[in-house]
Amino acid sequence: MSSRYSIGEFAKRIGRSVQTVRRWEREGKLQAKRLPSGHRYFDESDVRLMLGGAPKTRDVVVYCRVSSAGQKDDLASQAKALETYCLSAGIAVDEWVKDACE
Repeated sequence: MSSRYSIGEFAKRIGRSVQTVRRWEREGKLQAKRLPSGHRYFDESDVRLMLGGAPKTRDVVVYCRVSSAGQKDDLASQAKALETYCLSAGIAVDEWVKDACE
């Protein structure tokens, strides 16, 4: 899981002012991510991008599994719990894999 930074934390991390970060966003040099509340945030990939490092790309795959076909209801609740966790932790999921043994 990557760290999330407010605009002030991000600006301090990259050694720039908040006003500079806002200007860069207006100019399209940087794109902030937004929380459902509308607040902007940045993560480690943004820090690496601004400090000259290549952005590290990773796929996030969530794997849900139960050991018997009789537990298919448990699979649905497991997937729902993981979805809730990922949303609350700000984890963007690229792929969901659900497996119920037959």
